[in-house]
Amino acid sequence: MTRAAAPVIEIRNLHKAYGPLEVLRGVDLAAPAGHVVAMIGSSGSGKSTLLRCCNLLEDSQEGEVIFCGEAVRWRGTGHARRPADRAQVVRIRTNLSMVFQSFNLWSHMTVLRNVMEAPVTVLKRDPREVEASARAYLAKVGIGDKADAWPAQLSGGQQQRVAIARALCLKPKIMLFDEPTSALDPEMIKEVLDVMVELAKQGITMICVTHEMGFAKAVADRVIFMDQGQIVEENNPHDFFDHPKSDRTRDFLSKILGH
Repeated sequence: MTRAAAPVIEIRNLHKAYGPLEVLRGVDLAAPAGHVVAMIGSSGSGKSTLLRCCNLLEDSQEGEVIFCGEAVRWRGTGHARRPADRAQVVRIRTNLSMVFQSFNLWSHMTVLRNVMEAPVTVLKRDPREVEASARAYLAKVGIGDKADAWPAQLSGGQQQRVAIARALCLKPKIMLFDEPTSALDPEMIKEVLDVMVELAKQGITMICVTHEMGFAKAVADRVIFMDQGQIVEENNPHDFFDHPKSDRTRDFLSKILGH
């Protein structure tokens, strides 16, 4: 019997609110090593907030965040709850690389320097070794010839591939993608998705918030549908798309896949 892969990140009973507005209501999530988890749902369903809670960019009021078996330590309760150990937060964040929908590249740095910045300044790695890695990752995502360019000289698809190379250069245990194609023109979406497909083939653990149903169906090991701050349904892609159990899931898919 094959032993199930241990979760790289695990969320248990997570609650998140902005004042009286509940955004996450008792969410449980696990991303096993080497798996791709796709999160889908309508805007405002809590997907991006959940992703930001995974890497502690957002505080939560209740529940557990567990990274590689290590639970985040908290101080305070409710809206006053914060991570208790700053060193733990830095350690976790540097192992959970996040790719945002708006690229978030530094405009005053070249492409190469963008990719090198965090490993050199945050992790204090040797700049010569980091440069070699950065150039290799830029080549991996298909823009090795753009190392000396500035972000403003690149297309949206190229900028997003720089962002993916930057995330990879930290050598993370998991990559988080927050709607990485939503800011791109249609013809640029494929070039970014192709890179993500290759990462999945290489066994990189990923959680992807996405509107790309074809990607979710073809690449994900698990598909999660969120609605109103809760996980309504979770399943393998075949059963999720072909045999949805929830009326809410069926309604969502009929609207999305019908176009």
